[in-house]
Amino acid sequence: MASSKLTRFEKARIIGARALQLSMGATPLVDVPNSLDPIDIATLELKKKVIPLDIRK
Repeated sequence: MASSKLTRFEKARIIGARALQLSMGATPLVDVPNSLDPIDIATLELKKKVIPLDIRK
């Protein structure tokens, strides 16, 4: 049975993909202060488990 915990490589890939979407104009799914860059917003979305990406292992 596969572990539900993400490796650091999977986290980096997911955050990078979501940050790219955000930088291209996607709407953030969390409340963010004005000073955050797309990587910080993507990290926050991952921590709150609202990132809109399907993850297959």
